[in-house]
Amino acid sequence: MGTRPPIILPLQKTSPEQVWKAATRAIQDHGVLALPTESYYALAASAFDPIAVSRVCALKGRPEGKPILVLIGERVHVDQLVATVPRASQVLMDRFWPGPLTLIFPARPGLPDDLTAGTHSIGIRQVALPLLIPLLRQTGPLTGTSANYSGQKPPRTPDEIDSALRGQVDLLLDGGHTPGGPPSTLIDTREPVRLVREGPISREAISAALTAAGIHLSS
Repeated sequence: MGTRPPIILPLQKTSPEQVWKAATRAIQDHGVLALPTESYYALAASAFDPIAVSRVCALKGRPEGKPILVLIGERVHVDQLVATVPRASQVLMDRFWPGPLTLIFPARPGLPDDLTAGTHSIGIRQVALPLLIPLLRQTGPLTGTSANYSGQKPPRTPDEIDSALRGQVDLLLDGGHTPGGPPSTLIDTREPVRLVREGPISREAISAALTAAGIHLSS
């Protein structure tokens, strides 16, 4: 792993079956993938594999104590990752998923330590990118942290991924140019429900959805 240039698969020219097979093989071997999301390229590894998640943290030079976002392709995967589903998260999932909204849940015990970083919480986003949904349904939940060294600019194309970092991933799924833009809106759905980061979905939209359900969004 990470000792030779990655296998590169152009998503527009590769059959879904070939992509799924290559991704599954890499994940089963504790691999790390670089793949496109709705905004930037991300480093993806099985959310249940402590070896692979540790590799992601090492590749990024990620500070201790900072948990890693998880991407899912369908809502059924939530139950594999969380201890409970707060009512606020149910309301927001129904209203805004799939889409650019990351929700923080109480984490299910037994997840890799590097994934939750000692917070006992897990951030999850259901993706809306058509190229990514069938892959995630095949592989299960994957990490979704941006494919850059911590503190550096996230890449919108495979060529923008730092060459040293790119040389350490096992499979690069080339989906061309991604849109960039702000990261997803981030909401902690545990009590008190609070906005951690405003992104494409505004605070006003989040607050309106919660208020309609009788839930207060803390300042």
